[in-house]
Amino acid sequence: MKTDSLFHHRPFQAYWLSRIFTAAGFQILAVATAWQMYSITGSALDLGLVGLLEFAPRVLFLLQIGMVADRYDRRLITAATKGAQALAGLILCVLTIRQGMTREVLFALAFLLGTARAFEMPSMQALLPNIVPAALLPSAIAAAASAMQAATIVAPALGGFLFAIGPAQTYALSALMMLIACILMFVLPKPPPAEQLASKGLDHLLAGFRYIRDHKDILGAISLDLFAVLLGGATALLPIFASEILKTGPWGLGLLRSAPAVGAITVSVLLAYFPLQRQVGKKMFVAVFLFGVATIIFGLSSSIWLSLLALVLLGAADMVSMVVRGALVQLETPDHMRGRVSAVNGLFIGASNQLGEFESGLTAHWFGPQVAVVLGGVGTVLVAGLWIKWFPNLWHRDGMSRKDD
Repeated sequence: MKTDSLFHHRPFQAYWLSRIFTAAGFQILAVATAWQMYSITGSALDLGLVGLLEFAPRVLFLLQIGMVADRYDRRLITAATKGAQALAGLILCVLTIRQGMTREVLFALAFLLGTARAFEMPSMQALLPNIVPAALLPSAIAAAASAMQAATIVAPALGGFLFAIGPAQTYALSALMMLIACILMFVLPKPPPAEQLASKGLDHLLAGFRYIRDHKDILGAISLDLFAVLLGGATALLPIFASEILKTGPWGLGLLRSAPAVGAITVSVLLAYFPLQRQVGKKMFVAVFLFGVATIIFGLSSSIWLSLLALVLLGAADMVSMVVRGALVQLETPDHMRGRVSAVNGLFIGASNQLGEFESGLTAHWFGPQVAVVLGGVGTVLVAGLWIKWFPNLWHRDGMSRKDD
């Protein structure tokens, strides 16, 4: 199967489209809830708390998440989680119409969304190796990522414009997109039967942690992403930048949320057709360094156009790191372990994203949004340097798979 034939393969088409609708629905929901929260409370700390509540289920249910992904039909798990996200959008729509939206409601639904996404990610990731051959997995990861980024370009801007017209319509559209994503899961072939797991106890549930601990390249790659994005993420503060620093409205927030996806989709399309094959370790570290530099530029900018350009660069760099990390995790993990390893990987990603939003909100509350973002970017650059020293084999890694080195 050639790279371009991925899109002639019906199961991959369904998988790809589901990623588009899921990403679009979530991004529209994220723009609407972030703007509504800031409109209600005017608090940077509350924006950060939303991220913390979305992250909390990854910790609370971590051991169950991996077990479920390895024990049950991954299609049904992902369908159920997308259905739960559609339900959250519908609840927000109804509450908005009835003027029942409050800070506490948004917090509760953030936890619900976080729970659904925590169970969704490992199963969705572990499905892909059952759909495409191992040799095409890096290209498939990049192509699947391009689906998310394509949606992320359009959806936040669309969400911002729709929210200016009416928040209820915004939430209804998000729910519809999640429902379509749910239905598409049933087009995928039934995965092979899960292996009977020898142990159901804590030893089995912690197997994902041990596997990552014993494979230093995987540990280095996902921990690098954890600390780089944890420090450098500025997504939670975009409503403040749009409103107070760049002086735009919801439409500006939509553009800011879309900008990283412009860079990311450009890189993901290139990587789908021209996959990384040599010096993948060095390329990943350079990408993380550029991510930090772009974050610093964004934090210092008071121009909407320079800010958008910085976010485009940030998204492009993050995509390179994501493809390398995703391929390493999937190619070096046996199928019966992918759910548990992906659950731990999801914890790292959630910590870098949602917990990073809380960190950004907290530091912005203490020092102001621009100082918080600049400090985070500097921290990302320092992390890249430290990880080169601590994980030299990852820095010198040549191919995605050890047999390619």
